[in-house]
Amino acid sequence: MRKDEQVAAVTLLLDELVRDYDDDDLAIRREELRELIRTAGGTTVTEFTQARRKPDPATFVGRGKVQEIAEVAEDLNLDAVVFNHELSAGQQAELEDMMDIKVIDRTRLILDIFAQRARSKEGKLQVELAQLSYLLPRLTGMGEQLSRLAGGIGTRGPGETKLETDRRRVRERMADLRRRIADVREHRQRVRDRRRRRATPSFALVGYTNAGKSTLLNQLTEAGQFTEDKLFATLDPLVRQIDLPHSVEACLIDTVGFIRDLPAQLMAAFRATLEEITQADYIMHVVDISHDDWLRQVDAVLGVLRELGAEEKETITVLNKVDAAERQPDSYQMGQLANPITLSALHGIHLEELRELMSELIQRTRVRTTFDVPYEKMDVLDELHREAEVLSEKYTDHGVRVEVSINESLARRTSSRLGQVPDDQEKGDAQNEQ
Repeated sequence: MRKDEQVAAVTLLLDELVRDYDDDDLAIRREELRELIRTAGGTTVTEFTQARRKPDPATFVGRGKVQEIAEVAEDLNLDAVVFNHELSAGQQAELEDMMDIKVIDRTRLILDIFAQRARSKEGKLQVELAQLSYLLPRLTGMGEQLSRLAGGIGTRGPGETKLETDRRRVRERMADLRRRIADVREHRQRVRDRRRRRATPSFALVGYTNAGKSTLLNQLTEAGQFTEDKLFATLDPLVRQIDLPHSVEACLIDTVGFIRDLPAQLMAAFRATLEEITQADYIMHVVDISHDDWLRQVDAVLGVLRELGAEEKETITVLNKVDAAERQPDSYQMGQLANPITLSALHGIHLEELRELMSELIQRTRVRTTFDVPYEKMDVLDELHREAEVLSEKYTDHGVRVEVSINESLARRTSSRLGQVPDDQEKGDAQNEQ
């Protein structure tokens, strides 16, 4: 999306959504779309909402609504129509043909924002892979837009049509990007391994976009991370060390913000970045409780954590922007959250209490224990070297007896994989003895 583009925003309510969502919910979804458009550089001039039992397979909203949108777009001289949903390649092509205007779906809009926000080499590689994954099924009639991919990739093979050539070029570029991103993943793993050897526990900062993760990181560590009151202000992971009470050290890892219906292409392409979450010892879930829809934002983040396989990690729920919230969470809501704490990252309210909670959680959830790993399960030993602090190893006739300082959740998982109960389990000693 070009800067200052004038657009129409379209939201479709399916029959089940009409039953499940009230007017406030619809307003929140429309506001989120407006904010996405603003972040991408556009301006929402007009909005359309339609309720249907199911999307129209050809035009998504039906030909009558398409005609209505097209007439308004022409009258207002709009640059694009943005749909708050993912469109199929066929629907997008049909809509652009009928309305004679650029059509952008929710996935393309978010990808566009990510492309603008990517600063590091790693971020740019991952965004380009996501964009090409989105583009591949939509190549018909777009060959002229792919000329930038031609350099160094090769020319059309014998008997290939232009479309086949374009698809081949995109696939070759995607394969190259995957190889380069794999190198990034290996580098990140080496960095994580060094942290493990230093026995430094890590907290991955996660949250709905614009919840205040980077502001919290800056307040706790003086990291100087870029912040802005826009969605997806930061994409690239940033790791900073923090000194906690009781002589405990840890590191904080800022990660990309989540959003409702996060595009699958981004989930796949940002695997290297999202691994920082799955490999962290703990989760720090930052929530903007001044937002009217904060409870559903919590559910959206927890859904992504489930997809990543990180839902069982010990978590601190940071209820941020307490100074701006019209209503405070009630006791029932607090009881549904993991280790909740209310604070204001911007104004430094309750930050010392958060530091104390982090230190207490680390000491409470680490155990010192011993496993007997048979030689046929050396992958378990490899995981212990990656995920825990290995204190000693002794090779025997049947395997390796390994003593570790480890998170309780990983200890339980390792015990299950080995089919044994760990020996000499001592809670809370790992940090205190260092």
